[in-house]
Amino acid sequence: MTLLDWPAELPCPDADTLPLFAAASNICLDFHGDPAGANLAILSDGNHHMALQECVQRFRELHPDCVIFYATTPPAPILELLRRGRLRMGNLVLSVRPHLFLSPPHVLDTLADEGRISRRLPFMQNRGSALLVRRGNPQQIDLAALARPGIRLFLSNPDTEAVSFRGYRDTLLALARNQGLADDFLAAKEGRGEIVYGRLIHHREAPQAVADGRADVAILYYHLALRFCRVFPDLFELVPLPGPGNRIGRIHAGLVGDGGPWGRQFLDFLAADEVTTIYRHHGLDRPAP
Repeated sequence: MTLLDWPAELPCPDADTLPLFAAASNICLDFHGDPAGANLAILSDGNHHMALQECVQRFRELHPDCVIFYATTPPAPILELLRRGRLRMGNLVLSVRPHLFLSPPHVLDTLADEGRISRRLPFMQNRGSALLVRRGNPQQIDLAALARPGIRLFLSNPDTEAVSFRGYRDTLLALARNQGLADDFLAAKEGRGEIVYGRLIHHREAPQAVADGRADVAILYYHLALRFCRVFPDLFELVPLPGPGNRIGRIHAGLVGDGGPWGRQFLDFLAADEVTTIYRHHGLDRPAP
């Protein structure tokens, strides 16, 4: 089993903090910073965590008095944290009062209907999906090869990560039709036991499954596959998927309540050209006006 040595993703460098985790057993990779000492708490869907990290660090350089905690999970855990004010991770209960929430538009629609969001911004969109394989692509996997018996495909969990699962499934089925593949190729793979589903956070689980050899390939948002190839260049390779039919997902940002002392400033910062450049480097773009 290959344990991925994930880099630190803190709001600011902190060499004095004890990194209290052990790979594959006690991990809190998607909770960044000190929630008790923060005066800005951001809850975000996790797939663009690498770009959000740079934005958080840059904002803190501009505003040293702002102490930031941010979470980057699928929508379900951060929705629980927003609505209930707490989230349990193993034996740890995390209590946070958030100031900003980033997620797909329909999630922000629901929060606005509940009266939790006071202001929102159409933020970013992805570039569709790609395939992540082992370095060198030893099985020569491409879209057509996904229908080949024996190729194990990682997919996000249809229950705990419904948004990404539907996006990946719809992309695969649309592209399969365009390529003349059988409409039921995913059902056939599941029948052969060749689909490996994640549990909760596919942007950590997918590369681990491919690195472990439990899956031969994972379908991921392009920017996630790009991230893993950059962080682990000796382990992974990106295989582009053709369009049209490659589904585009969008992200909105919303102010929770009055946004606290820093929420409005950070939401304004997310509209800056500097943020556009950061996200473009990581494979995401501003949506057209």
